[in-house]
Amino acid sequence: MTRPGAIEYGGITMSDPSDPTGARFEARVPAIQVSDLTVAYDYTPVLWDIDLDVPEGVIMGVIGPNGAGKSTLIKAILDIVPIAAGSVQVFGSPFRRNRKRVGYIPQRTSVDWDFPTTVFDVVLMGCYGRLGWIRRPTVHDREAAMDAIATVGMTEYATRQIGELSGGQQQRTFLARALMQQSDIYLMDEPFQGVDALTEKAIVGVLRDLKRGGKTVVVVHHDLQTVEQYFDCVTMLNVRKIVDGPSSEVFTEENLKRTYGGQLTPVQTAS
Repeated sequence: MTRPGAIEYGGITMSDPSDPTGARFEARVPAIQVSDLTVAYDYTPVLWDIDLDVPEGVIMGVIGPNGAGKSTLIKAILDIVPIAAGSVQVFGSPFRRNRKRVGYIPQRTSVDWDFPTTVFDVVLMGCYGRLGWIRRPTVHDREAAMDAIATVGMTEYATRQIGELSGGQQQRTFLARALMQQSDIYLMDEPFQGVDALTEKAIVGVLRDLKRGGKTVVVVHHDLQTVEQYFDCVTMLNVRKIVDGPSSEVFTEENLKRTYGGQLTPVQTAS
């Protein structure tokens, strides 16, 4: 139960600045803290002055129109793209110090699926960040890879070439590889894009299992009809941050209009 004079966000109780008693409660360090972040390509800002705290142990969706900077936000957190201004911290330290605590699933279209390798080999690559490129995977690592493959329902495809997989199977393979990283934070860029209903259900199940294990998950998402169902909290972007907070509070028609402008269809705004 939330204490009087406190507010709760992402399961974290903190002080309410409007509390007349002035009571203060200490909040945990956010899993991810983005401060005054600006990213520009060819001198054109794609993210402008973003402030965002991602509480530990939540599933957060990031939504916005095409070109809003959603994928760029993920890449900036991962130090993949240069930052023009601002900072990113992971568990209170620069990303490079906590790199091994963060797993990443890129957009499926950014991967060369013609590369000659199997599902098992791709998933096993998830442990290389921990082992380095000199040490060989152990028997335990190989067993863990098979467990991850089973978790995403891909056991029968373990020896199949990745180029022979459907889009949904490819996405599940990358999810299994991320699980092998045994991270505390998982950043996922459009994991539901172009997948079948069975794969989407499997991915959602894995996300919820990760949350139950105390992990933090940030997902770039495009289907507005599933936001409240899938995510504890949501961040709405359109170059600038429009709003963030619990999905039940900030996922409103007014905020959607502020985020998408005239790009929303009646189907997207329907409750």
